[in-house]
Amino acid sequence: MMDDTRPASPKQTRPFFSPFRAALRRLVFFGSVLAVNVAATYWLYDLFARLGMHRAYVLMLGVFFILNGLLVLGSFHALFGAWDILWGRRLAVRISKLADQAGAPPLARRFAVVMPVYNEDSTRFCARIEAIYRSIGETGHLASFDFFILSDTRDLDLWIMEETAWTNLCRKLGGFGKIYYRRRIKNENRKAGNIGDFVRTWGGGYEGMVVLDADSLMDGGDIVKMARVMEAYPNLGILQTPPKLIRGSSVFTRLQQFAMRLYGPLFIRGLNWWQLGGGSYWGHNALIRVKPFSDFCELPALPGREPFGGKILSHDFVEAALMVSEGWEVWLAWDIEGTYEEAPPTLIDHLKRDRRWCQGNLQHLWLIFARKLPLTVRMHLFMGIMAYLASPLWFLFLVLGTWIAWDREASGLSNLPYSGTPVDRWLGIDGTTQSLILTGVIFGLLFLPKILALAGALIVPRIRRSFGGGIALVTGTLLETLLSVLLAPCVMAAHTFMVLGIVLGHAVGWGNQNRETDGTGWGEAARVHAAPTLIGIGWAALAWHISPVFAGWMSPILLGLILCIPVSVWTSRVRYGRALARQRVLAIPEELDPPPILRLADVATASVDRALDATAAGRYGVVAAVVDPYVNGVHVALLEPGDITPGDEALVERCLTDGPESLSKSEMAGLLYVAPAMLMLHRAVWLRPAGGIHSVWTRAVESYRRRIDAGTVEEPV
Repeated sequence: MMDDTRPASPKQTRPFFSPFRAALRRLVFFGSVLAVNVAATYWLYDLFARLGMHRAYVLMLGVFFILNGLLVLGSFHALFGAWDILWGRRLAVRISKLADQAGAPPLARRFAVVMPVYNEDSTRFCARIEAIYRSIGETGHLASFDFFILSDTRDLDLWIMEETAWTNLCRKLGGFGKIYYRRRIKNENRKAGNIGDFVRTWGGGYEGMVVLDADSLMDGGDIVKMARVMEAYPNLGILQTPPKLIRGSSVFTRLQQFAMRLYGPLFIRGLNWWQLGGGSYWGHNALIRVKPFSDFCELPALPGREPFGGKILSHDFVEAALMVSEGWEVWLAWDIEGTYEEAPPTLIDHLKRDRRWCQGNLQHLWLIFARKLPLTVRMHLFMGIMAYLASPLWFLFLVLGTWIAWDREASGLSNLPYSGTPVDRWLGIDGTTQSLILTGVIFGLLFLPKILALAGALIVPRIRRSFGGGIALVTGTLLETLLSVLLAPCVMAAHTFMVLGIVLGHAVGWGNQNRETDGTGWGEAARVHAAPTLIGIGWAALAWHISPVFAGWMSPILLGLILCIPVSVWTSRVRYGRALARQRVLAIPEELDPPPILRLADVATASVDRALDATAAGRYGVVAAVVDPYVNGVHVALLEPGDITPGDEALVERCLTDGPESLSKSEMAGLLYVAPAMLMLHRAVWLRPAGGIHSVWTRAVESYRRRIDAGTVEEPV
């Protein structure tokens, strides 16, 4: 439990970042974005004046102002990031430099590494825990860290596998008393509730906690650096790292990790340029000071029911907002290199995850105008909201443009009936040139980040070689750009339907994330992408009917909609991704030269041991927990003491005679929580005659005899 009931408060009277310097930077950054956006919007207004009045112009100008503002905002993050990389290195805060300045004595405080899991592959996440454990051990500071696997798993078979994997992990690493496993009986409030339960129960013993996702991986040396910085700067509440995507095998994941690895540093540096101590928390791969997190980050329930009300789904932004509002600083550790995560393997899996994020981010509409929130907090909430609202606005903009084109074609009016607008008077250009200039500016802003990142990578030999060389780098950028253009309309349509569904009151459930797949089937792709495809075909026919020129302008959007299904299927294929990998196309530095922490994770097998295994054929999960002496012993040892009731005894008898499938999931879970019931089941399947128990149990018992007869029993490792 937390050992101090008093609310935490920042211990430094003066913030690390000068408030004047921070305010000046934000004024320059957002002032530049606003000035460019106002100029572009006025340019479009002047162009509309040439074309004559139309009912849709006012609404279209309003939508353009928002969409173009988002475009300018993103491009200027890359532009200011490039500026910071070239000329601001001495002024930008380097976490590694601050850690070096703190010296290298033993850490004075204790820290926790926590990994919430929900229906995950226990072998894979335990391999990541093992790699981080060994990596921190190599630094000599393992004594300052404890590890927690915080399970909210609802699948009963996976629950048993988590217990055996954790036990094997602790046995082989000597991790008992260092690596802990806890499974919640009730998984209230999803991941936020899981972390909150840890903070309330164990948080008082730790200065900070490194929060991971089940697919997260972090270098131990970097974790120690972050802990040193948190000890040295007591005003620091959250230290967020920018994780890199790794292990992409499908074309889709390779596209994502290549784009993030090549373009990401520009956006990260640009974001850090203005946010400084008012950063955000991304939910994982971050170090959080436990005391203020416990005091101020208890999430309120929003008014009303889901999807807009109820429990907050996108908790991380809100937790950072609450921390910053109380005077604690949230930093972005842009120079921490050893921080990684994995991405959904297909477009459809990506959209399923986006559905949860969409609902969570739209809930922030309740909070963005709340009192006492600093500007940086409001901007982070705004950008999160607009990440999804931009799609329906883009769709609306295209619909309005089609309406205007239809009306003009039907009316037979001249395309440029009027001159004498301010742009015409001041610059003396015609309407066609004016529209081409605006189009060029928009495309320039759209592709500016890619151009800057590619140019920077080509110029620096070390970076160029890390991506496989100049030819591979240029080829990958061109392929990523082409596929991104094709994928963008499909994502736009999907996000639009998501927002409409949320507005209509459809809340999202809590599903586990698919980490691996052999690819999307044609049937599934047709079912998910049918609506965008039909919209694209109908819209293309309408655009051609209006004018071939208009259809040409719309072709990138319409082609992306029409090709949703084949693009989704093709980009999901692992074999195509591997073919690209062999040619070093879409390659990333971590793939061509894996860092030590990735190599550690690749060979981590401590959680796997045939002597304690719940994955064998015929003895899988729950069956192993009943039949296998070792698995049963581990499971019972992890249960709270309790007594068996007559109702439990009746369930035990039914489970024995009719098999586990005869019990509902809740009934089977109830037995799994009662230690005497599990011991009773175990004794019965071994002592009763085969005719008195279900064939599931007899086959499981017989499997041991077959192994002995075949002479395949090996000594435990």
